[in-house]
Amino acid sequence: MSDLVIIGAGLAAASAVETLREEGYDGSITLVGTEPEPPYERPQLSKDLLKGKDFQPLHDDQWYAERSATLRLGVTAVAVDRDLRTVTLDDGSWLPYDQLLFATGAGPRVPDLPGVERATLLRTRADAEGLLDQFVPGRTLVTVGGGWIGLEVAAAARDAGLEVTVLERGPKPLAGVLGDTLADYLVGVHESHGVVIRTEVEAAEITQTGVLLTTGEEIPADIVVAAVGAVPNDQLAAAAGLAVDADKGGIVTGDHLETADPRIFAAGDVALATHLHLGPLRVEHWDNAIRQGRLAARALLGQHVHYDWAPYFYTDQFEFSMEYVGHSAPDDEVVVRGSLEDSEFLAYWLRDAAVTAAMNVGIWDVSDKLRALVGQTVDPPAPDAL
Repeated sequence: MSDLVIIGAGLAAASAVETLREEGYDGSITLVGTEPEPPYERPQLSKDLLKGKDFQPLHDDQWYAERSATLRLGVTAVAVDRDLRTVTLDDGSWLPYDQLLFATGAGPRVPDLPGVERATLLRTRADAEGLLDQFVPGRTLVTVGGGWIGLEVAAAARDAGLEVTVLERGPKPLAGVLGDTLADYLVGVHESHGVVIRTEVEAAEITQTGVLLTTGEEIPADIVVAAVGAVPNDQLAAAAGLAVDADKGGIVTGDHLETADPRIFAAGDVALATHLHLGPLRVEHWDNAIRQGRLAARALLGQHVHYDWAPYFYTDQFEFSMEYVGHSAPDDEVVVRGSLEDSEFLAYWLRDAAVTAAMNVGIWDVSDKLRALVGQTVDPPAPDAL
């Protein structure tokens, strides 16, 4: 018997609880979460909740009770004493631990702009519900940032009848991930639905009436959403003396999610984990949180497991509905097979004739086959390679 404390009550934490009990762990488990509700899947915030769909919790309280997992919700861990092996909470209480799992996730990056307090940040259920309440047809919304969250918010707002503008600092949204051809395609999808995409522009201030650009132009907006990325919640770990990466961010771990302290592990968005093939890697996606939660649980139990899978994510923006697996680099060659016009195609990223990543758009039930293709040498990749 032992005491396990999980700091963070998100998807990685819930996956760890499930796996620990499945694998026969019979010690105590306590989850500490700042939000008032039990763990839920964050992708539904921008993909579902902003489209008016009902919020779906991952599990109800009974599920945790059946697994003898104690939920400490609405409180925040403020200190970890590795010598005494205790976690102090902001309500003045403390928890002993024999083993500790950091699953603190990531928070929205707050741009350093005057008036940023006027912007909406999207990270929690409360954030999404508050934003949805502002979705009134005819109002104007501007997203500062043209990444995945910015574009998903833009699509949801446009479907709700708002006038939408996306501000992107680079030459094309997501060009570093998708490459020029697919970035152009995605811009075309948004523009065909009436979204205005402004590229190579930079916000200087969020005003009471919109977003002021560095050029002096002001983009009018009733609603401003700041979507400029996320930062890992690694401050508590750093204060406890654990290694965090100053450049990439995240708690540094080995390939089975262990920190330098043999009693402490990290999983999910906060973990800068050593991938067996890709080296240090921090992934902020739903699938990775699930898999790392499971892996951390098995590692906590002493099983010989490793971080070795290809990252996966998905998005839905208008007719652009896709799945992506792998880890490409901006200078990888991109090969497209299928019809961009019909939004049904496969895309492959190649480096030295090896597939680094693959994406299916409008073609389903092929993700596992694409995953198996990642790392393989192909010449050239084509649908019949599946």
